Amino acid sequence: MALIDSNSDKHDILKEVFGFDAFRPGQEAVVDAVLGGEDVLAVMPTGAGKSLCFQVPSLALGGLTIVVSPLVALMHNQVMALKLAGVAADCINSAATRADNVNAWQRAAGGQTRLLYMAPERLMTERMLAALGRLSVTLIAVDEAHCISQWGPAFRPEYEALGELKARFPGVPIAAFTATADEITRRDIADRLFSGDGRIFVSGFDRPNIRLGVMIKDQWKRQLLGFLDGREGESGIVYCLSRKKTEEAAAYLTENGFNALPYHAGMEAEPRAANQNRFLSERGIIIVATIAFGMGIDKADVRFVFHTDIPPSIEAYYQEIGRAGRDGHAAEARMLFGLGDMRMRRMFIEDEDSDDDRKRREHKRLDALIAYCESPSCRRRVLLSHFGERPDSCGNCDMCLDPVELADGTWEAKLALAAVAATGQRFGAAHIIDVVRGGETEKVAKMGHGRLDVFGEGAAHGRREWQSIIRQIVAAGYLRLDIGGYGGLKLTPESRALLDGEAEFHYRQDTMKTKAERKPKIVREAAPDLSDSELLLLDRLKQLRLDLAQQRGVPAYVIFSDRSLQEMAHRQPQTAAEFADIHGVGEAKLRDLAEIFLAAIGEESAAADSQLDGRW
Repeated sequence: MALIDSNSDKHDILKEVFGFDAFRPGQEAVVDAVLGGEDVLAVMPTGAGKSLCFQVPSLALGGLTIVVSPLVALMHNQVMALKLAGVAADCINSAATRADNVNAWQRAAGGQTRLLYMAPERLMTERMLAALGRLSVTLIAVDEAHCISQWGPAFRPEYEALGELKARFPGVPIAAFTATADEITRRDIADRLFSGDGRIFVSGFDRPNIRLGVMIKDQWKRQLLGFLDGREGESGIVYCLSRKKTEEAAAYLTENGFNALPYHAGMEAEPRAANQNRFLSERGIIIVATIAFGMGIDKADVRFVFHTDIPPSIEAYYQEIGRAGRDGHAAEARMLFGLGDMRMRRMFIEDEDSDDDRKRREHKRLDALIAYCESPSCRRRVLLSHFGERPDSCGNCDMCLDPVELADGTWEAKLALAAVAATGQRFGAAHIIDVVRGGETEKVAKMGHGRLDVFGEGAAHGRREWQSIIRQIVAAGYLRLDIGGYGGLKLTPESRALLDGEAEFHYRQDTMKTKAERKPKIVREAAPDLSDSELLLLDRLKQLRLDLAQQRGVPAYVIFSDRSLQEMAHRQPQTAAEFADIHGVGEAKLRDLAEIFLAAIGEESAAADSQLDGRW
């Protein structure tokens, strides 16, 4: 594996190694800061090309770059992609054999490696740190840096020790990267890694090509199937809360004609890895997963992400939907939401083995997601405002495309609060609704709640409308779910202001879409400018890419991105020089892959010419 000349210009490296003509927005400023020896924290949206921001400087600086990564799969994919691009990269991890790890270390120690990937547990041993201290380490990159922050949503205790790196490697710049960090998390990362002295770059969080939508949960299987209507042959991710539900959903989709595979931590390692590889390498696969299917998933043509249950936080939601539409084309994120979800997530937080401060932060993160779900206005504005941005309405979410009317619900909220108080703050939403609607149920009779002043006062509203009103009251903070009990509703400090007439409450009359058939029309932009013959060629090139990926044991995108294949199909290069001008073709891929793809393009072109001659 070749080493790159450390005197190479960043633009030369970008073109010759990675095959790109220009940096993406936000990349070059980070690259320049790292090359200038500065410590850097870069917060960039998923799909923005974070890896390139430390890979290019690594090759320009020379010496050895240490890359801290939390997942074996992520390490493997990045190392394979670098090797295919002609870059000397290795990883040392628990999934490799001892012999492979020893060989990787010997190559690094011998100056044959530019980038060495390790998990924090492996890196932060005294023996490894001492050994690395004897080498020419010129850069340390920390991927998924939100894991280091005690304020972050995915805190990993093993990341804490990374705060020692600055003292162990004085003068070596540290570059940290994440797609998910609010302001307090960003400050904490910078403080821990480089005492707050580094530069923080925050690229825009917006992914405008992803259409956002939320539906009230009502027969989730039917809603999922309705959402997928017309999406046959598309790749997507369906997230479920539990392993059991993951298996159930995958089986249900398979029964209904979809190519669906489960993925969760309870599966044996081999079939789990096989399902992930099929999803990454093949077209039209739907992976049904728990959050175990997370960091390190890089597949450009994921057309949708569907949540059957709400995630634990708005940060988790942002990261998970960010796996859709990484090719820049239209994608959709849809989430089901219900009061039961809120209660379950609260219970999970309380059951965690963590201190009260962390639990409090996790509740606030969940609150932010609930506010997003219950928003009567542009969802993208709610989502991005959490990360400190103030965008205009997006025109590409369900609230923008199908606006809802707000009604003054102050009287209804007061009635609900009074019913909760009158029944002793012990009962859940279903019973409170029975009381205010005048439902003569067995429980109402047994508790004597039919004699309360509030009984039947809200009979003008149907049960479904009351369910929505109470969800929105909870989201507004005027009621809370009793997590320590059985999900009963309780008053909050804010309740008094509403009951005393010092606050007002407005709610959506349209309770979000409960029917999948009311979804916005799907916009498809997979290959907008290709003719029929070019689309046929594109299919052949994708199959060739898949065959090569399977032969080499790598995800398909490591061979070439969809954008590269689309350019090939449209421009149909005939020579190596023309092939070199294709996006994503660096010198190594030109040498190793040009002949194979040029042959396929030539054969398809000859077949098309033959068909044309036959017509004449």
